Amino acid sequence: MTGGAGFIGANFVLEYLALTENSRVINLDKLTYAGNLSSLAAYSSDPRHIFIKGDIADRALLASLLEEHRPSAVINFAAESHVDRSIHAPEAFVQTNVMGTFNLLESVRVYWQALGEAEAAEFRFLHVSTDEVYGSLTMDEPAFTERHPYAPNSPYSASKAASDHMVRAYHHTYGLPVLTTNCSNNYGPLQFPEKLIPLIIHNALAGKSIPLYGDGENIRDWLYVGDHCSAIRAVLDKGRLGEVYNIGGNYEKSNLDIVHTVCDILDELLPESSHRPHKSLIKFVSDRPGHDRRYAIDPTKIATEIQWQPKETFESGIRKTVTWYLENQSWVEQIVSGEYQNWLAENYGERG
Repeated sequence: MTGGAGFIGANFVLEYLALTENSRVINLDKLTYAGNLSSLAAYSSDPRHIFIKGDIADRALLASLLEEHRPSAVINFAAESHVDRSIHAPEAFVQTNVMGTFNLLESVRVYWQALGEAEAAEFRFLHVSTDEVYGSLTMDEPAFTERHPYAPNSPYSASKAASDHMVRAYHHTYGLPVLTTNCSNNYGPLQFPEKLIPLIIHNALAGKSIPLYGDGENIRDWLYVGDHCSAIRAVLDKGRLGEVYNIGGNYEKSNLDIVHTVCDILDELLPESSHRPHKSLIKFVSDRPGHDRRYAIDPTKIATEIQWQPKETFESGIRKTVTWYLENQSWVEQIVSGEYQNWLAENYGERG
């Protein structure tokens, strides 16, 4: 798998190894700002987890890893994934999400075509993508289905749309046995604290303002990361080749509602905090360019074909998430310095 030291990838590694005894994970990650090996500390000496620091753009490395380890599946989590960063520095998103995925596909194609008939029939390439490729919905439009036309509105979503199209093309042109998943907004443990929910928690604990774009009424469908990981396993096991599966949490809420919910939980769990009520820290800032108004996922296909449903409600998942961050402040403090502080100043400093 690629990108296994990032937020979703690390959660997948931890869950997969906990549930399987006789499988190995070959984890390739470049360890950019969002990659964190401490997230995988529980398996640092486990022979079932083999970590390699490297880039999916390095085709020679990919070829050697495929030849050495002979995987039965490749899961591509590797991606630049933050819309705000894509606005400031779009080239990195093209290099990783487009060219990186192309290099990975080419390497996997060569490997797969050299497999024996039985191994080739069992092999799978699963590409993890986002609902943002579909663009934005109005408040009364139906949720995204797998047949919704692509209409990306940010450099991030455009780069992911391009990678999705490349994966589809490799299936139709070469017969590569691919699967694609498009998920809604993930939240949960181990998320880099530039994303909304960990940013709320981090700033609230420090008594800093909680920045909220525009009027805060942008709506997202929220998916607990553990549910996302279970859906990926289900698609890998039961998905039809060449198909796309949308994965959602069945929970549409505005960013403002999310901030209020997290602040209310912090008020409850931290009754002695001098920053209560934490929602008093909310500060509305100027909106980011091209900010999509609403995303929503229709998960009917994965529910009917694969019988997958999220186990967590938002209420249970968000409480688990807040509790995890409160109990793992050392993990947070390792990364909220240096480059992260520079990023906060660059992205929010001039918004006022």
